[in-house]
Amino acid sequence: MVRTLISTARRLALKIASYGVMHLVVAVLVAFAITRDWRLALAVGVVEPFFQTIAYSIHDRLWHRIERRKRLSGVEEAAEAFTARLDIMAPEEQTRSHGGHQGHSHALPRSFKQVALKTVTYGLMHFVVAVAVAYALTQDWRVSLAIGIIEPLVQTVFFTVHDRIWTRIEARKAQRAAEMASA
Repeated sequence: MVRTLISTARRLALKIASYGVMHLVVAVLVAFAITRDWRLALAVGVVEPFFQTIAYSIHDRLWHRIERRKRLSGVEEAAEAFTARLDIMAPEEQTRSHGGHQGHSHALPRSFKQVALKTVTYGLMHFVVAVAVAYALTQDWRVSLAIGIIEPLVQTVFFTVHDRIWTRIEARKAQRAAEMASA
């Protein structure tokens, strides 16, 4: 149980760190393309991703809660969902449907609609943070809006790619665990 908790925390930390590095690089490049000033681009590139990484962590945790809440219907369901998320529950049990719950499953849903909605909410959150940080650093609304519009659009594309890569990593881990359990 302790190893599972440590492993889950480690994966979450790696996901957040990889997001932060990706965000830093993209933010500096976009800010430089708009301002043509390396000092300002570096300031935006360091400060903006710091706040975005905090916002991303909150956004990601909220989406995990939303995805789980759609599946929960009682104390037993909450306990099963918790153990499924910690990788304690067997993979076949995670995808088991409960007859009385209209196809209820413990697997995290990843429909196109949910991915699209998660991406849109991320983009909106990113826009607000980017404009606020850019304005605080530049005191220029035109530059702030340019950074606030362009940088989140680019980051949203990279966010979607980042999220899909981590989804595949988690799926491969679950598949390996299932293969080891059946061997």
